[in-house]
Amino acid sequence: MRIIPISEGTFTIDQSKKFIPFDEKVDDLKSRGSGSLLVEVQPFVVITSKDVLLLDTGLGFEKNGTLQLHQNLMDAGINPAEVTKVLMSHLHKDHAGAVGIERDGLGARLSLPNAMYYIQREELAYAFEKGTPSYFPHELECLQNTSQVELLDGYGTIDGYIEYAITGAHSLYHQVFTIKDEGEIIFFGGDDAPQLQQMKHRFAAKYDYDGKKAMELRQQWWEQGEKEKWTFLFYHDVKNPTWKFS
Repeated sequence: MRIIPISEGTFTIDQSKKFIPFDEKVDDLKSRGSGSLLVEVQPFVVITSKDVLLLDTGLGFEKNGTLQLHQNLMDAGINPAEVTKVLMSHLHKDHAGAVGIERDGLGARLSLPNAMYYIQREELAYAFEKGTPSYFPHELECLQNTSQVELLDGYGTIDGYIEYAITGAHSLYHQVFTIKDEGEIIFFGGDDAPQLQQMKHRFAAKYDYDGKKAMELRQQWWEQGEKEKWTFLFYHDVKNPTWKFS
């Protein structure tokens, strides 16, 4: 399998939950709001023997007048129309901002025209119930009532090689994915497993729905990954987008 991180850049986020671009060459973390966290926003493309997968869709910002997700895909040599499956860990705005793209006066349409989107059923319902600041319901309306969205329930397998499991750790209906193809195993934990250091050290985050559960799951995944030689994908890691046990 081929893994392509498509970073949208580094940002700080504080209690306001606003993602503010950060350039380490000119910006000072200490000058940002109290409690600011430094994070990468980094969807992934995984090319398997069957699919061109996209794991989460990023913030939905524009780059040179083009949806940044589209530009990053094209910069990686991938036409957005080539993406066949979009695996969504959850629908927080920094992970699902580019699920749709605006049409002039016609509302949003799905941003990947030929892809099937895989979302937990209860997560989609909860996003509309909960609303801002974590979710932007108006950006998610294009996920409703369309044959391009498959609503998942709990645990299962997609096309015989992509396992999904609801965790309820970072958020109430968060899910993780394990991709098994051609003798390799790739694990994407979304915000349950966002950074390498959180895997290596016991750390319960206050911003998680169930921080203790997230911490315990990370430990389980790390131990299993070491035994089975997984490759981990880290959505919010500034320095380590991937980690592979060898």
